[in-house]
Amino acid sequence: MLLAEVARIAGVGRAAVSNWPRRHETFPAPVGGTDASPLFSLAEIEAWLRQEGKLKAAVGPLERLWPEYEALGDRDAMGLLVAEVGLRLCGEPGKPDEGKRAASAVLAEGQSSLEERQSALLERTLRLAESKGAAETFGFLLERWLRTHVRQIAVTPRPLAELMAQIAAAVRADGVRTVLDPACGAGSLLLAAGRRWGGSGPAELRGQDSDPVLASLTRAQLAAAGHAGPDRPQVTVTAADTLRADAQADVRADVILCDPPSNERDWGHAELATDPRWVHGQPPRTESELAWVQHITSALAPGGVGVVVLPPAVAARRAGRRIRAGLLRSGVLRTVIALPPGAAPPHGVGLHLWVLRAAGSGQEPGASPGEVTLVDTAAGQSGTGSGSGGSSVDWERITEQVVKTLRGSGGPGSVTVPVIDLLDEAVDLTPARHIPRSRTADLVEIRRSWALFDAHASDLRDAADVLSALEPVEGGDLAPLITVAELERAGALEICSGQALPEVELERGARPADGARVLTSLRHPGGPDPWLPAAAVARGEKSGALTVTTSQDVVMSVPAREFDVQVDTEAPSALGPQLCALRVDPSVLDPWFLAGCLRAPDNARQAGTHASTTSRVDVRRLRVPRFSLEEQRRYGEIYRRITTFERELQGLRHVGGELVRSLGDLLAHGRLPHV
Repeated sequence: MLLAEVARIAGVGRAAVSNWPRRHETFPAPVGGTDASPLFSLAEIEAWLRQEGKLKAAVGPLERLWPEYEALGDRDAMGLLVAEVGLRLCGEPGKPDEGKRAASAVLAEGQSSLEERQSALLERTLRLAESKGAAETFGFLLERWLRTHVRQIAVTPRPLAELMAQIAAAVRADGVRTVLDPACGAGSLLLAAGRRWGGSGPAELRGQDSDPVLASLTRAQLAAAGHAGPDRPQVTVTAADTLRADAQADVRADVILCDPPSNERDWGHAELATDPRWVHGQPPRTESELAWVQHITSALAPGGVGVVVLPPAVAARRAGRRIRAGLLRSGVLRTVIALPPGAAPPHGVGLHLWVLRAAGSGQEPGASPGEVTLVDTAAGQSGTGSGSGGSSVDWERITEQVVKTLRGSGGPGSVTVPVIDLLDEAVDLTPARHIPRSRTADLVEIRRSWALFDAHASDLRDAADVLSALEPVEGGDLAPLITVAELERAGALEICSGQALPEVELERGARPADGARVLTSLRHPGGPDPWLPAAAVARGEKSGALTVTTSQDVVMSVPAREFDVQVDTEAPSALGPQLCALRVDPSVLDPWFLAGCLRAPDNARQAGTHASTTSRVDVRRLRVPRFSLEEQRRYGEIYRRITTFERELQGLRHVGGELVRSLGDLLAHGRLPHV
């Protein structure tokens, strides 16, 4: 097992674990790996942690199994073995075992010991699945593999995949026989297609990816989702380079859903110079995304629809304007939808969806010949209205807006533009540049902002009246202090360190009542607030892989540059690795009193390490005064007032900034009356 796994089962941060081999002579020696990434024996680590009193989480059978997968050391070998598990457990009985052949193919000739090791591990996994369940076993291994390689593999979020399938269903009224994803990755879009049409829809679900591991995992995921058997859609997933050597070149699909790789340079520009797919011109080397767009249009059956995820720059880059013009003139490109930032990786960019139709297809409702529909869903995206600045991707609102527009109802945030008006020198298809601001929306927005401003100002005044009446006590003896470490030893509180989060299970958008928000920092940057479904939280808590707060836990951000302390009033919250929770005994400690004392700047200075720019605050060195519980509650109530004052002050600043920007826009357009 890696040190990251040691940190997880010990319930501490990775930085603490990295020092244990140097600080403790009895720490087990590595049994493999490299100097930079050593591997340790799970049995030896577990025994050492128990001996040192550091074992915080019970290690379940699946957690014991995963280090053996990590010990394979190779991304492809691990991934193909996980896929093989899924195909063995969930695949259609009697089918040729393609997963097993794929796994064997990656092993070099003569590596019989590795083959035996993999076979033994596979058999142990299959035996374990008999008690744990096929879906839980495969799901656990897949989630761990994707989490381990999260920087190398981008997974299309489920809400976006569902939206793309719904768009295709709204545009294509006829039956759907074949759905294709020519860059299927781990299979998110094909899974969404199966959920949308699997009951009575397509006879075929087809996928292709240049990575054999991802292609195998897609087959396994489709099998695990129930898309295997005589009454289910035929599944065909191939491993091939779609642009250079398409293994499904003869396929014509009714629906194509695709989230292709972006910003590629080595996509085959030179060798594909005369490719017949380039109906609208050969894509420049820097425009790989437009190569994917033209491939998709060439693979559509008559009347077919394609929905593709693209970076926003594709709509405006100068190098691609000739191809964009060709897509517009031919009527292939029908709709461009701008999503808000946070909808999908990279989360800091608002991606676009392009809706394509096979050449010669009829117009969508509400659109006339020679028109393109532009939708800006980010225009309706609003924040929480508080000073935190956090905002969520409201998938329900976005889906309603997009589907209503595609069905001809229109509405704010959308516009239908004649193609001739877009065929200028730039051929810029960015929706925000063409959608006029609504006068009604401006009036509603500014009235709402003034109402929020008044509410924040009133609450701020109330809190200020209470706090300004407090007179500091001068003179007298200072109260004795006690450290968090001493409180922990006395059983007055428990320290729970945050852990790495399961990226593939994170959701964004409207959080259901049983969902748990995800905290990676206490400083809200204004991006979308992710959350975890209740089922993922239950699995994580059961396995010890997640740190989840309870009501009134004191949450602390430990990096010195971002040090902050809050009482969690919105529990449950899943904590990332830069956070920790202090769970207090309410018969001994008041959480608001504790948070107020720990947050004091002097406390953080004396408890921090100053060796580098990545210094952290040592939680156990922080100090609080020794007060009776009654006195703690009195100070805790004062701290509540302070947090209210701070929150309303931040809210006032946030809304005030919105008002300044809105008034400036109105002034610039000559839409403000004379004073």
